[in-house]
Amino acid sequence: MSNLVGIEYNRVTNTTSTDFPGFSSSGENAWDVEKFRETFDIQISSLTEREANFDLVHVDTSIANAFRRIMISEVPAVAAEYVYFLNNTSVIQDEVLAHRIGLIPLKADPDMLTWIDQSLPEEEKFNDENTIVLTLNVKCTRNPNAPKDCTDPKILYNNAHVYARDLKFEPQGKQLETFANCPVVPCDPDILLAKLRPGQEISLRAHCILGVGGDHAKFSPVATASYRLLPHINITQPIKGELAEKFQKCFPQGVIGINAENEAFVKDARKDTVSREVLRHEEFEGKVKLGRVRDHFIFNVESTGAMTPEEIFFKSVRILKNKAEYLKNCPIGQ
Repeated sequence: MSNLVGIEYNRVTNTTSTDFPGFSSSGENAWDVEKFRETFDIQISSLTEREANFDLVHVDTSIANAFRRIMISEVPAVAAEYVYFLNNTSVIQDEVLAHRIGLIPLKADPDMLTWIDQSLPEEEKFNDENTIVLTLNVKCTRNPNAPKDCTDPKILYNNAHVYARDLKFEPQGKQLETFANCPVVPCDPDILLAKLRPGQEISLRAHCILGVGGDHAKFSPVATASYRLLPHINITQPIKGELAEKFQKCFPQGVIGINAENEAFVKDARKDTVSREVLRHEEFEGKVKLGRVRDHFIFNVESTGAMTPEEIFFKSVRILKNKAEYLKNCPIGQ
């Protein structure tokens, strides 16, 4: 079986195997750890505090997809779960404002908290080891020094806009020492929560706990975690002159180059989106074959800011490893 998924004008070929993942009728199919170690590769294209782009090469789709799903729904993160309103005279209802606060990514290390014991009564559930308390106390008043002809509410009023940065961390118990060097703050301080006018006020306390994205999207540490297969372009016949320029325009910029002999060549297949535009033109029929490499996955992981993308990926690997160990040692796996 070819290692390429075929991309044709009206169909996609060679997408699956009929026996088991990674099966090849023309090769040795026994699992070999040493062979995997020799062929497996990770290539990092870009890495920042919020986003990572890397390649996993020579792994099965089931493994790559497991990493993607775990990063989205099983890596723990911290978010507001319980919001207690003391006063809210704004136009936003309590439940809507609570939902907005819950979706604010927090710069809080999840490893510094423990899981809440749901079997305990409500008054015993929360302590300084499993809960972070944030407070919001904002009141809108008129600005006596505002110019008479001004119409900007930010100048006319004090606290006209309530932002995520207005949420203040209130250490409990040992948290004053535990979080001394890393106080909990919103990852994006300029998220707008509400708009107030003179006389309106918001006063609340939010209890933030550990959770996973499988329970609620607010606990997901990633904004996006996706992958695509590496595009493959094979020019089977020379394409020169004006046809080369037309051929180049059928692909995104940077995919196809034209050499000194005015002949088209594949410059960077990675940039291709596999739109199949080139297959619409009769003059290129039989001159190019499109495909994707079956076991080459281009990952893009964008963090919400609570953790770096590489930390999220490492945690997904650890979680998958623990799942495999559990399955190996449980009675069903014996």
